[in-house]
Amino acid sequence: MNAIVALCHFCELHGPRTLFCTEVLHSPLPQGAGSGDISGQSEQAEEEEGGIQMSSRIRSHSPAEGASADSSSPGPKKSDMCEASGEICGCRSLAGGHPGYVSHDKETSIKYVSHQHPNHPQLFSIVRQACVRSLSCEVCPGREGPIFFGDEQHGFVFSHTFFIKDSLARGFQRWYSIITIMMDRIYLINSWPFLLGKIRGIIDELQGKALKVFEAEQFGCPQRAQRMNTAFTPFLHQRNGNAARSLTSLTNDENLWACLHTSFAWLLKACGSRLTEKLLEGAPTEDTLVQMEKLADLKEESEGWDGSEEEEKPSSQPDVVEGQELSKSSPETSLVPDCNSWNVAHRRLSVFRSLRHMRQVLGASAFRMLAWHVLMGNQVIWKAQDVDLVQSAFDVLRTMLPIGCVRIIPYSEQYEEAYRCNFLGLSPHVQIPPHILASEFAVLVEVRAATRSSLYPTLFDDEQSLNKYEFLVTSGSPVAADRVGPTILNKIEAALTNQNLSVDVVDQCLVCLKEEWMNKVKVLFKFTKVDSRPKEDTQKLLSILGAAEEDNVKLLKFWMTGLSKTYKSHLMSTVRSPTSSECRN
Repeated sequence: MNAIVALCHFCELHGPRTLFCTEVLHSPLPQGAGSGDISGQSEQAEEEEGGIQMSSRIRSHSPAEGASADSSSPGPKKSDMCEASGEICGCRSLAGGHPGYVSHDKETSIKYVSHQHPNHPQLFSIVRQACVRSLSCEVCPGREGPIFFGDEQHGFVFSHTFFIKDSLARGFQRWYSIITIMMDRIYLINSWPFLLGKIRGIIDELQGKALKVFEAEQFGCPQRAQRMNTAFTPFLHQRNGNAARSLTSLTNDENLWACLHTSFAWLLKACGSRLTEKLLEGAPTEDTLVQMEKLADLKEESEGWDGSEEEEKPSSQPDVVEGQELSKSSPETSLVPDCNSWNVAHRRLSVFRSLRHMRQVLGASAFRMLAWHVLMGNQVIWKAQDVDLVQSAFDVLRTMLPIGCVRIIPYSEQYEEAYRCNFLGLSPHVQIPPHILASEFAVLVEVRAATRSSLYPTLFDDEQSLNKYEFLVTSGSPVAADRVGPTILNKIEAALTNQNLSVDVVDQCLVCLKEEWMNKVKVLFKFTKVDSRPKEDTQKLLSILGAAEEDNVKLLKFWMTGLSKTYKSHLMSTVRSPTSSECRN
């Protein structure tokens, strides 16, 4: 995150001053920031926290070196700083010549550098102005709390002002602020809750340490009674310079600045990684909306289920899952290690892997008949002994339909009616009613033992298991070879037969085709169900959409059942609202 975090202090003599700041460097460290001083420096107290390696680089400077460093620094002159005998004063954080603290983020190769002032003159000016505003004009009610201000030229600032107890200060307290500066206003506003919580934690820790020191000093030498006795003596002349104490003295913490550096560096890293940009490719698709609705329904049902009712549920009634498969298991099976699921996945590699693979196994004519029934919404029945084979077939075939149109019973010991499922897996001994076998609205795929060793060319080693089966596809309404069929079926077959397209590319083509025809379904739904247009206008619309053929019309009507409830309710409420009615009239 490109930002600067700074600790500011309101000095009684010089006004607002920057005490300590941490900035992010994406390039090699500039001279004077800790890496430029190579000769004679030693790295001490190196430690790692959260992937950030902290280095406190300290070296001894002569008075001349310290003076030259101060004169070249963009910060305030030495004459402008408070002076205290024998210690760092309230306007300074680090001693003269201290190169600061540097943390290296090994994951991103970013350095977090802390010192009293930024080395870059422009950054120094921005931080200086933000410091003055945070401790003068930009103050929240009560003078203690968070506030936001800034502009495009000087950056935007999140400021949190607070008081630190000091027994020698006017009013027994000193005024500080922690500010976060960045140029991205939206990012800073979105980070408000995060920054408020973390900065408030840092402030609480500082105030807690200072309060302990204040109470100890007041217990040893109460200042309130002493000041009452010298009420008519000018206060500034009574301080003798001892009131301008540093924050390390107020908190009695010699490692205060190293701790603040660690906290500020972590704050910059965490705040930068908690919000990431995500590319949105448009409105949610119908499949996404349907999936969200199904998950919400399952969550609601699971919350309402009672343990006893779940045990009393008849096991003979198979589960119908719309848009996904659901297999129920006993509590004992849920404790089986994940290796079993890996074995199932490994076994499924030897069955149907894609639509192209299934077309090669079944043959072009049988696959076309099966795909036609799938797209039309007719019931697809698979009879096989191998449950994994049936489930893999359904996993492949369902990719041709919107999720809202998929209702699967993976495997059952009895026939289920078409209104309950359009994909049904049956055991080989299950008897199917004769009227279903003769119906034009159903297709049956029987998996039998092969009569010869190989029925089709083996392309991969894991296809050996399919060589022991033969697949018989029958229906009461077989698709004629010269039948045009729905447009989307012809495009799917063209993609499957094109060997220049990989399986992944074919999958993306399938997604695009489904989105194209779902958009036509939406137009037809609004035209017929919402606006209630006459049949003549509907035929004209179908011609415009390129779906006037009988198979295309049947497909659109079936796919209309896969529209999400969210889309339908939104469309109904929008069209039937008074404002929309007035606009139409």
